[in-house]
Amino acid sequence: MRLAGGVQGVGLRPAIWRLSQRWPLAGWVRNDGDGACIELEGARADLHAWLAALPAALPPLAQVDHAELSVQPCQGETGFAVIDSQPGAGGGARLPPDLAPCPACLAELFDPSNRRWRHPFINCTDCGPRFSVSRRLPYDRAHTSLAGFALCADCAGEYRQPADRRFHAEPIACPHCGPRLSLCDLNGSPVAGDALSHTVALLRAGQIVAIKGVGGFHLLCDADQPQAVAMLRARKRRPAKPLAVMALNADSLADVADIAPLAARWLNDPSRPVVLSPARAGLDALWPGIAPGVGRVGAVLPMSPLHYLLFHEAAGRPSGVDWLTQPHPLRLVFTSANLSGAPLITDNGQALRDLAGLADFILLHDREIVARCDDSVLAVRGARQVWVRRARGRTPTPLAAAPGEPVLALGAQLKNTLTVASGSGWHTSQHLGDLDHPDSWDVLEDAVRHWLTLTGAQPTRIAHDRHPDALSSRLAAELALRFDAELIPVQHHHAHLAAVLAEHHWPADQPVLGLALDGFGLGDDGGAWGGELLRVRGADCQRLGRLRPLALPGGDIAARQPWRMAASALAALGHREADIAARLAAHPGAAAVAAMLARGVNCPPTSSLGRAFDAVAALAGVCAEQSYESEAAQKLEAHAQGPWPAPDPALWRLADDASELDLRPLLACISTLNDVHASAALWHANLAAALAHWAHAAGQRQGVRHIALAGGVCLNLTLLDALCAQLTAAGLTPLLAIELPPNDGGVSLGQAWVARHLGR
Repeated sequence: MRLAGGVQGVGLRPAIWRLSQRWPLAGWVRNDGDGACIELEGARADLHAWLAALPAALPPLAQVDHAELSVQPCQGETGFAVIDSQPGAGGGARLPPDLAPCPACLAELFDPSNRRWRHPFINCTDCGPRFSVSRRLPYDRAHTSLAGFALCADCAGEYRQPADRRFHAEPIACPHCGPRLSLCDLNGSPVAGDALSHTVALLRAGQIVAIKGVGGFHLLCDADQPQAVAMLRARKRRPAKPLAVMALNADSLADVADIAPLAARWLNDPSRPVVLSPARAGLDALWPGIAPGVGRVGAVLPMSPLHYLLFHEAAGRPSGVDWLTQPHPLRLVFTSANLSGAPLITDNGQALRDLAGLADFILLHDREIVARCDDSVLAVRGARQVWVRRARGRTPTPLAAAPGEPVLALGAQLKNTLTVASGSGWHTSQHLGDLDHPDSWDVLEDAVRHWLTLTGAQPTRIAHDRHPDALSSRLAAELALRFDAELIPVQHHHAHLAAVLAEHHWPADQPVLGLALDGFGLGDDGGAWGGELLRVRGADCQRLGRLRPLALPGGDIAARQPWRMAASALAALGHREADIAARLAAHPGAAAVAAMLARGVNCPPTSSLGRAFDAVAALAGVCAEQSYESEAAQKLEAHAQGPWPAPDPALWRLADDASELDLRPLLACISTLNDVHASAALWHANLAAALAHWAHAAGQRQGVRHIALAGGVCLNLTLLDALCAQLTAAGLTPLLAIELPPNDGGVSLGQAWVARHLGR
C-alpha cells in the first residue's frame, strides 16, 4: 500500500506499527520520496480488519491525499518493522509545517523532574520544526539541520522505539545532545550565566534583544515600555508601521484587543499566526508606538519552546502547566530582525554582522535554519477572516489541484511567493517578501531550488508577471533557458483572480466575473491598472471595465504621498491650479504639483482603487504621507467604524456598457466634509454599493452570476463585508481567497493556474 500526502514527520510510521500489532501480521513501513509505503502479509480476514481500522488509527497531523492498494505474492516476512527510508521520484510526499509545542511537550518542558525541563528545543512527532529544518525528502534526520547532532543514548532509545511518541521524531533533542543557546553581546562574545534569565532581565530593563526563532531572527522588546518601542522603531527605521505583540495567552491582551472567538481559535492554533484583531478604545494612549492610528492589534502566542521559556522565566519558573492559562503581565514587541525591505536573517554570522545597529544583545542557537520562513498574518473581523501573509505554520501544505503538467510560477515584485504545480497539488511557497533589495535575487533563486527539490518537479512552463522589469520576471527568463521550459507572462490582475479560482477548483471552461482591486499592476495597454472589472475564462481574460482614471502626479512618488492624489482628485473635480495649491499649501511642492496637473506633465493615468483610497485619506485629513504601504487605507478604514449613511446612487456614475465606473461625485462630496468619520463612512458605504452596482450591471450583460474578488484592497474587511452583502443582495455569488492572501502573496498561484490552462 502507498499513502501520499502529509504522511511524513507526523508520526505515521509508529501509528502503522502500533496498528499492526493488533493482528498476527508481518511486513514493514517506510518513507520514500513519494510518501509512505506499507507491506503487509497475513490472513485475509486480518488484512481486511487492518484496512478497516486504518482511518481511525492515523495520527492527528496526518493528511492522506491518495491511497493506492495492490496485491502481491507473499514474501515470507516475519514480524512487522519500520525500515530505512528510500529515495523516490518525489511529488507524492510533503513536509508538514513548523508547529508550536504540543500539550505533552509543554508538560515535560515545565516539569522539573523531566530530563527536558527548560529545554528550548523539545519536540515530538506531534509538534516542532519541520519545514524550516528540512533540506529534502524523504523526511529523515539525515536530511535535516539536526543531522550533525548525534543522539545520546536516551534520545536514541526513544527514537528507535515504535511505541514511543518520539519514534522517528527527526528533530529529537535533549539538553545533552541537542542544540544550545548562547546570549551574545554585539561583539559576538557570550554572556556568562543562564541565557534565558539574562534575556528576560534585559527585556525588563528596556533593552532590545534579537532572538533566533523558528524561521529567522526577530527583535523583541517590552511592549509596555514606550521608550523601548520608540528606540526599536528608530533603529529599524520603521516610524509608523504596526508592530506585532507576543503574549502568553489571549487573556493577557484583554485590555488592548477585542479578541473574537474566531481570533482566539487562530491564536491558539498550532500554526501560531499573527492575528490582527480590533483594538480596544484608548490603544494609542496605552501603547502609543505599537499600532498608531490603524485601529487593530497584531497578536501572536509563543510558537516555540524557546519563546514559551521567556514567559516561564518571567513568571519565576513555575512547575506544571496551570500557569499557562493565567493572564501574564509580560507583552513583547515581536518583529522581524532586519532593516526595512531586507530579507529575513537566518544565519548566525550575518545576524552578528547586520544586527549590531538594531539590537543590544542577540540570543543565538546552533540549529541551522534551512528555509527562512516569516510569520503568517491573519486578519479577523467578527466571523470573517483573510490571510495577509502565508508562511510559518501554514506552508508547505499544498492546495489540492487536478493532475497536470509541472509549472513553476515566480510571482510578483511585492509580497513575493512562488508556486510549483506538481502532481495534484499547488505548492505555494512561504512569503518571501518584496524583491527590491540587492539580496532578493539570491533569496528567490534559493527558494526555487529548495521547492523544486521538495516537490521533485521539472517545470515545462515557467510563468511570471507581465512587467518586464520585475526581478521575478527576469529570473523566470533565466530559468526558462535553464530548464528548456516555455516562458509564459501573465497579466497581474488576471493572476489575482485566477488564484481565487484555483482555490475554488473553478472549471476553466466556465466564465466568471472578477473585481481586481489593488494599488498597481501593469495593464495590457501598458498603463497602471488597479480598479478592474474582468471576465475570466481559464487562460483568457477580458477587461470589461475600469474605474475612471486619476492622474499620478510625479508618477510612483504619488503612491508614497497621498496628498498628491488629493491634488489629483481636486483637479479631476475641476478645481483650478491656484485653489489646489492653496488647499494643500502645507505640503512643500504643492504649487508645483498643481501646475503639473494643470499642464498634464508627468501625470500618467491610473485606474487604481488603492490610489483612490489615498486621495480620500488625504482629503479627509487622515494621512498625507505614507511611511509604509497601505498606511493611508488602513487608517481610513479605522475611521470608518460605526454608523454609516445609506448609499446614495447619485454619488457615482456608470457608463451604459459598464465599461467605466466614475466616483467623482463621491470624491466631490468628501472634499467638502470636515469630519474624518463622516468622510470614511461615506466613502466605504458608497464604494461598496457602487462596486456591487457595477458588477451587477456587467453580470446582466454577460449572463454570469459568480464574481471573484482579489487584490490588496480585499484585505479591508470593513469594505469586504459590505461589498459581499451588496453583491449577494444583487444576485451575485462572491468567490474569495481562502487559504492564500488576496494580495500579491497569491499572484504566483494565479500565474500557475493560468499557465496550466493555456492552450486548452
